[in-house]
Order: sequence, then C-alpha cells, then structure tokens
Amino acid sequence: MASRKLKIALVGLGFGGAFVEIYKCHPMVGEIVIFDPDHAKEKWFYDTFGIRAPYQSLDEILRDDSVDAVHLVTPIPLHAEQSVAVLNAGKHCACTVPMGVSLEELRAIVEAKRKSGKNYMFMETTLYTYQFMYVKKMLESGELGRIQFLRGSHYQDMENWPHYWDGLTPMHYGTHAIAPMVGLSGSRIARVHAFGSGTMREDLVRNYGNPFPVESALFAFENGLKGEATRTLFETARIYQEGMFVYGSKKSFEWGFSDGDNPYITSLVPRQDCRGYDHKVEVVTMPNDYSDLPEELWRFTVGGNYDPLRPQESLKVGAGAGHHGSHPHLVNEFVLSIVEERKPWIDEIMGANITGAGICAHLSAMRDGELVNVPSF
Repeated sequence: MASRKLKIALVGLGFGGAFVEIYKCHPMVGEIVIFDPDHAKEKWFYDTFGIRAPYQSLDEILRDDSVDAVHLVTPIPLHAEQSVAVLNAGKHCACTVPMGVSLEELRAIVEAKRKSGKNYMFMETTLYTYQFMYVKKMLESGELGRIQFLRGSHYQDMENWPHYWDGLTPMHYGTHAIAPMVGLSGSRIARVHAFGSGTMREDLVRNYGNPFPVESALFAFENGLKGEATRTLFETARIYQEGMFVYGSKKSFEWGFSDGDNPYITSLVPRQDCRGYDHKVEVVTMPNDYSDLPEELWRFTVGGNYDPLRPQESLKVGAGAGHHGSHPHLVNEFVLSIVEERKPWIDEIMGANITGAGICAHLSAMRDGELVNVPSF
C-alpha cells in the first residue's frame, strides 16, 4: 500500500466538510472525492477546491474499486449500517462518533472489521485535542503522578438541530465525555452505574423513548480506576463544554468553565513546618503539539490563525482550529494506519468500549442505577 497514494471518499459535507481540505493536503492522499445528498454542498467544494463529487450514492462509492477508504460523517442512526457496508465492500472505514446506538450494532461493526481485514477508525475528536495531548504528556513524564480519579462532561443544547437529534439519549452520544478517561486510564471500562435526571417535554421523549435530558454515570475500569461522566442534551441551562478532569497524586488538570476557557493545573506543594500540603493553582494556555504531523497539515491545527510567512510563531498557541486542533491528527492517524498496514490507535475495540460504556450507562439509568457490565468486544 505504501507504494502508491490513497484515494479516499468522504461522505457527508456538514461537519464532514471540515476534513475535506485536510485530506487534499495530506502527502499520502492522491485524491479525495466527496458525496452529499445536498448537491449544493458538493458544488461549493468543487468550485472552491476543485474536488470531484462523481457519485450519486454511497453504494456507488462502494462499487468503485479505485476507492481505498471511506470517511463517514453522516447522521447518527446511519453510522453502524454504513460502517458495516464499507467494511464488507473491502474498504477501510473511518466514522464520526458515536460508533452505533446499540450493543448489537457495535458487535456487527467489530465482526465486519475482522472478516474484512480492513481498518476501522473511530474518529473521536477529544483524543487529539491540545488539552488531551497536554495531559498525556504530563502522565508519561511522571509530572501528573498516578491517576487517582477521572471525570468527563459534555454539556450541549441540541434544540432545533436536525430531527434525528430530538430527544436523543444523552449517553448514546456520551463519547466526548467518556473517551478521554479511556484514553488516559490505560484500561477499558468494565462496569457502570448510572442515573437519569430531569424531565423533558413529550415531543422530545417520543422520538427515542428516552425520558432524561441529563444522564450521569460512574464507571469502573478493569485496572481498578474509577471515573464519572455527565451528559446533557436538552432543556438544561448550561454553557457548552466538552470537559476533561484528571486528578493525579502530584498534579490535577481541570477544564475551564466554558469550552474555550484555559484549564487549571493544581499542584501539591510540601509544607516545611506543618502537616499536609499547600496547593498551587495555575491557569495554563495550551500549547499546540503539531510535531507528529506532516508539515502540509500544520496549518490546520490553528485554523484561520496560521500565517505562512511566520509559521513557527503562528503555530505556538493552539487557537481557532476545529475541536481544539484535533482534525488533522485524526486524518493523519487514519491515513498512516492504512499506509503502514497497522491498526489505528482508536480502533474498533477502543471505539466499541467508549461507545458501549455510554450505551450500558443508559441501560443502567433506565433501571434506576442497576449495575451493568460492559461487553469486552
């Protein structure tokens, strides 16, 4: 595979449009082609970047032997069915979150991946943000100490979004709150207790049979760690946040109040003349870690703030890029996993654990907190 460049099809140009130019600029991608039922979106990308949209359906893409891989950025109810179809067609598959909305769907994807021998990558943005990579380095260097506890949050109001969002089960899309805990724990989530809270109007409940605008879960990891996560979707007055909180034996990392705020780092400082420790709290600006990316993708880590005449200066601070700079890292990992003939870091097993933990959390919430075991896949 390394002897030639890849041809990749991107399906869905809403949020998916953010990835098109990144693929176009990747040095190991020979061609990016696109498909969206809204042909006006396709025309914009052709007029702006000269990117072709030669297909009338996903099925037509899957029949094209020249396409190596498909990146799905489609509505949530379609993720599992389409992922299985891509893998069964003998193509590598990347899919936006969540992986599916039932344990049966997750099992179907895992099985299709194993039978096909192709790669599946779960495109979870929170595992490549400035913040996650900063904490990962703190952990690897020993600066954080031992992780003692983890928390995740995702507060977002989905009122007036496309109809399939109406009344969506919070933990069915809990991946942004759950994934950083899994990524840092070095383990899988094995068990969960969860509760739903609050009430929603009937038209929201009707769509999925979900009565809760808020769900909170306590997760038990296989290695003994514990973590908690809260997810809101409707009728809850809280500013947007995809929060990550990591409490270590030496230092702790806490997300700012809103999604764009700088985080807090708390350090234990030994006292010389009395018991216990003092605490030092710093507000830290996140650096932009682009060192693992091809130079052609550096500018996508800072969005519109990149200055090609002063690249090193404009790349110093992570600001302005989609989902905290994560998009080019996701594209690069998917592409390299294919070229290097290896599994991607966020593979079908990790994706199923992250998504499955949320699905099991909702099962627990519907049973008033009953313990639910998360399948190992």
